[in-house]
Amino acid sequence: MVIAMQATLENNFDCRNLKNAHSPTLDTVIMVEETIKKLGACTITQLYKALPKTVIYPTLKLIISYFYAKGFVMSDKEGKIVWVYNPEIMKKYKARHDLKVRL
Repeated sequence: MVIAMQATLENNFDCRNLKNAHSPTLDTVIMVEETIKKLGACTITQLYKALPKTVIYPTLKLIISYFYAKGFVMSDKEGKIVWVYNPEIMKKYKARHDLKVRL
């Protein structure tokens, strides 16, 4: 399934609105990452329901916001998120001298 991705942060995942969120543990962040990879394209509600352990919703949104900021996930116009980071592809592109990282 081809999904048109957008790289901008959605307002729903803006971490400035998450001041009351708990700090997630590394285990929680890894659990969310693995679930996103397993589900493919999913809404945050689908992700929340699919998690093997209970996560407080604001904490989940904070984790998703972190993933957006780091470029690990993207979302489409329907609000579905998908894991896009691939270390093997990154190594391949880093080895190319004709490409530069632009910040």
